[in-house]
Amino acid sequence: MILVKDLYRITSGFPSYELYSLTSQIRRSAISIPVNIAEGWGRESPKNYLQFLRNSRGSLFELETLILISDDMKYIESEKSNNLHSEIDEIGKMLNSLIKRINNKVME
Repeated sequence: MILVKDLYRITSGFPSYELYSLTSQIRRSAISIPVNIAEGWGRESPKNYLQFLRNSRGSLFELETLILISDDMKYIESEKSNNLHSEIDEIGKMLNSLIKRINNKVME
């Protein structure tokens, strides 16, 4: 959720003509990450949870690509960009670990 807040702050500085394209896509993919985790948990089934965790990871990859595009367009300062990439990497590691753990339970 910290990443979502960070991205809302950063994208508020994007050009206004990007509001309905890149800004919107970044915000939607960022929000999708914690929302999918929460929805999967609420399903109270390891298989459902696993699927939603995978959806969350897909949104994370989408977000990473959008950040790279934003970098290329020079919409994000390099220090902020580096911090975002670090956050994305860390979240990816946490998701992969959780997916692996839940997958092992499902396979038992």
